[in-house]
Amino acid sequence: MHKYKLLSKKGEGTFSEVIKAQCIKTGRFVAIKRMKARFTSVEQVNNLREIQALRRLSNHPNVIHLLEVIYDRPSGRLSLVFELMDLNIYELIKGRRHYLSERRVSMYMYSLMKSIEVMHRHGIFHRDIKPENILVCGDQLRLADFGSCRGIYSKPPFTEYISTRWYRAPECCLTDGYYNHKMDIWGVGCVMFEVLSLYPLFPGTDEADQVAKIHAVLGTPDPDLLKRMKRYSRSNHISFDFPPQNGCGLKKMLPHATPECLDLLTKLLQYNPDKRISARAALKHPYFREWRERDELLEAQSHASSPREAGTASRPVSMRRTGSNLSETVNIVKPAGAPAHPSLGHPMRPGREFKPSQVVAPHQVTAPKLPMVSSGPVQKTDTARSNKSDRSKYGKISLPHVGGAKNSGLEVVASGVSSGSRRVM
Repeated sequence: MHKYKLLSKKGEGTFSEVIKAQCIKTGRFVAIKRMKARFTSVEQVNNLREIQALRRLSNHPNVIHLLEVIYDRPSGRLSLVFELMDLNIYELIKGRRHYLSERRVSMYMYSLMKSIEVMHRHGIFHRDIKPENILVCGDQLRLADFGSCRGIYSKPPFTEYISTRWYRAPECCLTDGYYNHKMDIWGVGCVMFEVLSLYPLFPGTDEADQVAKIHAVLGTPDPDLLKRMKRYSRSNHISFDFPPQNGCGLKKMLPHATPECLDLLTKLLQYNPDKRISARAALKHPYFREWRERDELLEAQSHASSPREAGTASRPVSMRRTGSNLSETVNIVKPAGAPAHPSLGHPMRPGREFKPSQVVAPHQVTAPKLPMVSSGPVQKTDTARSNKSDRSKYGKISLPHVGGAKNSGLEVVASGVSSGSRRVM
């Protein structure tokens, strides 16, 4: 951490805090995520799901760029160094009196959907899609906070109390952890509505109220679907005796939205996860035509200029990606029942929820071991405790095997070694 000057705290969660810092040598500003848990070895750090996921995704332009992993051996402290973004989506819309232009919204949602698509394609789902975890800098958007991610091919049940309540899919609310990667798609739908309307779609005060608010908009689902979900809800934490209702629908709540926008939103917010659109299919939706054609044109130009290297170059570490500003705004036409200042007139935003018995500290969440790569002699671990027992405790993690430092471009800086700082992977 001697490389960085710590400036100010940007936020704090259950397992970590985020600090704005500046690299003393280059002057570059970064965001440092400091874990509250203590770690006993470099292997344990390498086995974190968040690091495993970011090693494969961090070069994507719509995923937060992990610059460095710093592990201090004597104290057991772990810090992840990320590029610094301007603000998150919640901060962007908070207190606004005018809607964002639909062109700007579609640009942001296209970028977000690309991050979801590449993540799902790599066998990972996020499990905590919400405005606070989506960062922007000018026209650039990055998905962040992979601390809750899981492998798509892992077998349920998963952690029951996952995701933030307002963005929690129905299957997460109604079953005992029987959900899949389609919960991310639901979260994107909730975020999209909030960016369009400037207020949350389903601001439930508790689990039962969350389901009630979903039904008030979408209506009660098919009885067969409820019956199927009830089979996976043995804890009786919620009653399935829902009064039949049709729901007010999304069109009434978004009178200024285009038909293409409403059609995509409806497909993202399907109650039945099997009928919910996939990220790949969503990227082909007419709502994203402008940005899809732009990408196709850029790709064609890239192939024409450098056919052998097109699409293979990774984003330089020191590059700060910014773009032109799309600053159009339109006047608000408030739907019936909307608060006077949409982003301020709703209850306090919830955080991620956990049952006390289900809280899993980050250092306990493991993924398959990575090969160790060292610039010096092989480093001995300073603990006799095996990671094998930890992995058996939490079941098999299905994140695909990831290569070492040469493939990922990332490094773990392990300080406190007698021969000086040593970079290992």
